[in-house]
Order: sequence, then structure tokens, then C-alpha cells
Amino acid sequence: MSHPELFDLTFAHVDCDAFYASVEKRDNPLLRDKPVIVGHPGGRGVVTTACYIARRYGPRSAMPMFKAMALCPDAVVIPPEMAKYKRVSQSIRALFAKATPLIEPVSLDEAYLDLSPGIRLIDRPAAVLLVRLARAIERDIGVTVSVGLSYNKSLAKLASDRDKPRGFSVIGRAEAVSLLATLPATAIHGIGAATARRLAAEGITRVDQLQALPEAALVARLGKFGRTLSRLVQGDDPRQVVADRPCKSVSTETTFSQDLAGFGPLTEALRMLAGSLEGRLRRAGLAGGTVVLKLKTADFQSVSRQTRLPDPTQRASVLFEHALPLLRRMADGRAYRLIGIGADHLVPAEQADPPDLFTAGPHP
Repeated sequence: MSHPELFDLTFAHVDCDAFYASVEKRDNPLLRDKPVIVGHPGGRGVVTTACYIARRYGPRSAMPMFKAMALCPDAVVIPPEMAKYKRVSQSIRALFAKATPLIEPVSLDEAYLDLSPGIRLIDRPAAVLLVRLARAIERDIGVTVSVGLSYNKSLAKLASDRDKPRGFSVIGRAEAVSLLATLPATAIHGIGAATARRLAAEGITRVDQLQALPEAALVARLGKFGRTLSRLVQGDDPRQVVADRPCKSVSTETTFSQDLAGFGPLTEALRMLAGSLEGRLRRAGLAGGTVVLKLKTADFQSVSRQTRLPDPTQRASVLFEHALPLLRRMADGRAYRLIGIGADHLVPAEQADPPDLFTAGPHP
């Protein structure tokens, strides 16, 4: 690889290639040349990961499983084994830690690294360290990664997506703005489906159109995010790599075997999930200050509502009690294929469920 800024860039995004499927192929070499989909077979779930062979036929992550199997009927479907994937992720993280202490995990299969001088643990340019890391991960752990190297986080992420699998892509300062100008607006970090629709309604679908708008115009359209967006489209991202980012939410959900409508059946499903959520919060040593209810309609439209709790809690009964009015408003006759409940605004467990007048203990 050759690039004028190759040895000056220090922000990296490392992304495992089709991670869950790659782990399964590593553990069963007979699957190496076969299309593999990780997901729950025969149910109403979605694809967790599709290997690159399967992707040739159309399956993608988050696609409904029935649709993926229609596109690739010969795929080998393997239920996900999250504990195993977590162990592999920890092994990869341990290799990262030999190069830098500044590692910001995004998920089990991707992370940002800051390999700046004075931070990195080995006195070699970031590009050299990243090549060594990619080779060590493939040799010692048995999965491949794609690497993006740039001068900030958003461009490093963009670079890692450019040449998968086993890719190593660089975006320097000199070409950043012109390269961004060629991309669709959805390539920019933070522009999701809803924002893309709002922009498209005004005929804005490309980054070069966003680059031509002054910051005030973007703020008028998108509020506070417009100010951030005006910087991102010019290749400016001030975010730093933050190690050990605290957990922001804990949740659990279930997909029904058949669509459910009506307050009664949905209530029973919610009650069971509240119990599961309590267990997750207790294991994590956390409590939630907000309860979030999520429902997904039969046509895959997600709807969520939330309410702030009087005090942070871990208790299933409290979570259920405050989620129930949200469910009552959302159970309006529509059929739902999924329900989930989560806790947000997390605090340490010690702050959970303070005693009240009736639970403070015996009278003096």
C-alpha cells in the first residue's frame, strides 16, 4: 500500500469480517466453502450474520430469516452462540491492548483504536501496527478483519467499509472532502433512515449537496445534529477514542411465532420480559432510571415509547408497572411481531429502589 499520509494517520477502525459466521467456519472447516447464515432457523427472527458466500445471493444482516432463505435456500443456518463470540472478541481485544490502551469497542466485532505517538505502546507508525494486528488476529484467532485508517473516527469507520473482506483502506486529509462528495448522504455517521427520508424529501441525497449548504441551513432542517453534520461532511470529526465507554442501556426482547394484537396477550409477554430484564440488570450491577417499550409491527416498522421512573430500579414489578401504560396506548389493534423492554439512564445498583415509608424497616 502507498499513500502520502500513510505514516502520519493515527485513528483506526477495525471491523471483523462477517464475524459470527467466520467464527463458525473456523470451528467447522467443512463449512469453509458453503453459504452460512447465523440466525434462528425456522422462526420469525432475522439474520444475525451472513457469510460472504451467502451474501452473493442477497441475504444481509437484519433481513427477515424467511426472506434470506428464499434468496439462498442452500444456506447452512446456525443458531447464534453469543458466549462463544464474546470469548473470541475478548481474545481480539487482548491483541489490541498490546498496541494501545485507547480502545473503544463499538460491538463484539468492531472497535476504534487511537495509535497516536505518546499513546501507542510500540514505537511504530499506526499503519505498521495495524498490519501486524490484522495478521496476528488471522493467524492466532482464525478470523479476518478489515482496517480503516484516517485522521478521525468517522473517516476511519468509512475507510474500513471500503474494501471488505480482509481490507486495509486509508483516507487522508488531502482527499477527504473530495472523496466524501462522491458518496450518498447515508454514508455519513448519524444519518439514519429517518434523517435520510427528511433530506430526500427536499431533494438532498448526496454528500456534495450537504457540503454546499451553510451550517445555518442544516441546523434549520435538522436541529442540533445539523451543526454536527456540517462538520462531518467537511471531513471534520472532533470525537476522541474513549476507552471503556459505560453501558448506556440494557434490554431484552422476543419475536412471536405469530403476530400478536390486543392488550391482553401483549401484557403477558411484557410481564415475562420484565422478569428477564431484572435478571440482566442485577447481573450487570445496574439500575434503570427510564423504562423503554419497543414494538415491531408485522411490516417491520419499529415503534418505541419511554417514561422516566420516580427512582432508579432493578425490580421487574416496577419496570412492568411503568411500561404497562405505554403498552396500553400502543395496543391499538395493530398486529406486532416483536416486543421488547429496556432500561435507560443507568446508574449503579446501589442507587436502585430506595426504601420508602413502608419499607424503611421496623418502627422504633
